[in-house]
Amino acid sequence: MNIKDVENLALLTKIELSLEEKESLLSDMKGILDYVKQIESVKVGDVKAEYKLYNVWREDNVETREFSKELITKQFPDAQDGFLKVKKIL
Repeated sequence: MNIKDVENLALLTKIELSLEEKESLLSDMKGILDYVKQIESVKVGDVKAEYKLYNVWREDNVETREFSKELITKQFPDAQDGFLKVKKIL
């Protein structure tokens, strides 16, 4: 990877970079690519998974509520025909 590659990427992403920024990005990208090469070199063929997946089940509990449609409608400032009236939102 070289400065020309960084300039092409900047052109594709439609950003303007100074020479210092291009050099900084080039250095960062080289570090990233070196790290990717290092990861690719690791052999994982003999690695076995050591995790277990399981579900946690719980019983559904029905809880009684101390409100009703009528109670809510009475507390709301404006209601009509059993519906709550609200301001228009655009």
